[in-house]
Amino acid sequence: MFGFDWLALRSSPIYYGCGVPRGHGEPVVVVPGFLATDASLVELHCWLSRIGYRPYFSNIGRNADCPDHIAGKLLETIKHAHSETGQRVRLIGHSLGGMLSRSLALDFPEHVSLVISMGSPFRDAARAHPSLTAATDSLRRTQGADSHLKPSCFSGHCTCAFAKNMNSPEAYEVAHYAIYSKYDGVVDWESCIEEDPELNSEVNCTHLGMAFHPGVYRALGMRLRQAG
Repeated sequence: MFGFDWLALRSSPIYYGCGVPRGHGEPVVVVPGFLATDASLVELHCWLSRIGYRPYFSNIGRNADCPDHIAGKLLETIKHAHSETGQRVRLIGHSLGGMLSRSLALDFPEHVSLVISMGSPFRDAARAHPSLTAATDSLRRTQGADSHLKPSCFSGHCTCAFAKNMNSPEAYEVAHYAIYSKYDGVVDWESCIEEDPELNSEVNCTHLGMAFHPGVYRALGMRLRQAG
């Protein structure tokens, strides 16, 4: 359960910045997963500030709309952070948030210097847990009048820029890393890894626990400094 991951984080020296490489004010945007909001990454946002980075929430609202529409809102935040700091932005995305981050890193390397995905099935999003597939089907049926969802969204038949970047990505111009867990429980961990094993960090936590687990934070601290 992710509650145990949260307790483990609070009792870990890593949570307080001990033994973690420190940043120097570099901008980092944190991006929530499917159906989640920025509230799910409050602990991560605070931790990044505590170890010397300048964190930004994604400001995308609830991550439950057309990925291209959500990506447009995320790009606005990235451009704002870039303009405000004068530095290219680091992106940390959980689940679908990591996939959105990867897509924008491919299309806008002038604004992005690094992308780290946490439990993001960027290699084969179709291999999700049945409960996740059911949630996407329900979302399409109950979309409100202000929704930008199309029948093809999350279906495996989408032709938008986001789907293109996930299905046939170009070579990355920026640093990119993946954090995954074999005990994820929601997505297939083999869909969450880079081909080059040097770019992967394995942790032992649940899918939701990615936002709280001390092993994830340790890996994030290391990868953020590598990109520097």
